[in-house]
Amino acid sequence: MSNLDSLPKDIEAEEAVIGGLLLEKKAYYDVSSILSPDDFYDEKHKIIYQSIQDLSSIDENIDIITVKDDVERKGKLNDIGGAFTLMQLSSKVVSTAHIQSHARIVKESSIKRQIIHISGKLYQDAKDLTKDTKELLTEAETNLFELTTNSIKKDYTSIREPLNEAFEEIESSASNPTGITGVESGLEDIDRITAGWQPSNLIIIAARPAMGKTALVVTMAKNLAIDRGIPIGFFSLEMSKVELVKRIISSICEISSDVVKNGQLSPFEWKNLDRSRSLIAESPFYIDDTANLSIFELKSKAYRMVREHGVKILFVDYLQLVTASNKSVREQEVAFISRQLKGLAKELDIPVIALSQLNRGVENREGINKRPQLSDLRESGAIEQDADIVAFLHRPEYYKIYQDEQGNDLRGIAELIFAKNRHGRVGDVRMRFIGKYTKFESINDRINSLDTLSEKDLPF
Repeated sequence: MSNLDSLPKDIEAEEAVIGGLLLEKKAYYDVSSILSPDDFYDEKHKIIYQSIQDLSSIDENIDIITVKDDVERKGKLNDIGGAFTLMQLSSKVVSTAHIQSHARIVKESSIKRQIIHISGKLYQDAKDLTKDTKELLTEAETNLFELTTNSIKKDYTSIREPLNEAFEEIESSASNPTGITGVESGLEDIDRITAGWQPSNLIIIAARPAMGKTALVVTMAKNLAIDRGIPIGFFSLEMSKVELVKRIISSICEISSDVVKNGQLSPFEWKNLDRSRSLIAESPFYIDDTANLSIFELKSKAYRMVREHGVKILFVDYLQLVTASNKSVREQEVAFISRQLKGLAKELDIPVIALSQLNRGVENREGINKRPQLSDLRESGAIEQDADIVAFLHRPEYYKIYQDEQGNDLRGIAELIFAKNRHGRVGDVRMRFIGKYTKFESINDRINSLDTLSEKDLPF
């Protein structure tokens, strides 16, 4: 007996499905969300199901004659054994009442075969001494993760179930005086416009270089993981994990980033640093700084972060540095990555915040109108389509704009411009940017902290 003969399969279930589809056209809609042509083990059944799928896509009638004509037109009639095979299959079924049950049996056998295929390939690759062990583990996780997410499809449901969930969320929000329903950013003006970063949302924060977009997400990650103990995952594709931690140290201890780099700390600063070390070390802050990270590796690692550490939000710094080697055109690659990140947020039911670059359109605009807009998103309009929220980070001071139209001082001020908000309002949020500590604060945070701290408590 060959290895193929021993693979999991149920030919009778396959025949029952194909026969039922030839018997009743509407039966296809009962199984189309469950099966694809590759789920069939028998090559004849695979060809016939593909034909039924193609005919259904153009709203053509499905019966023995139309399927025979379509298969013959494709030059595969002899491959299925001629019209006799179609007649034989249709004669074996008298009812389509159990066609969904038969389809699930076919699907289960298909999944088992895919698991065997993945395992077999890994077995062969593992015997190859030139293969990198880390790459093998990543490939195994990625393949199994994709098999899991592609195999488990949600079905439609009555409105009753989501209605109950909606009422529970409304009641929970009513009992929460802050009005925050998602994951807080720790910056109150941002939380006011978003009600917190919402589960399953893809949030794009875009800016030109030197605006401080990495500093902004590091500030939010610090606010969550270190200040509130909320587990976060941070994919740092541009900056090493040591550099990232140095930024966190500068932000928490309020030691100039230059001093952190050169190590010339004062005795007070060393004492402040030592006090903060255990606080940072014990926080649920998980970092991956793999260079040239593929979207498939990112998804696999994100899945593990959520499963093993209960991560509640993911940060990606930044989108254009993620790779998708199966796409040759850069715009297509970025669009593919954007869709994958949105799918990841939905699958894991957590917010995903991804940084993105803007094109040079901002600098090329004349005069003082340097505010970013949606058309400035770099390389792909798909980013705008996939994202639930698109926000632009803008610092007027960088362009030597020191006052707004009302005469307000803009020095040290940053604006987060919400240009798209699928589930809420758009608008601008102003924050204070403290460059020497590479951190952001709500406008009133520093004033309030100065009012409540005594002089001996101040870190400067």
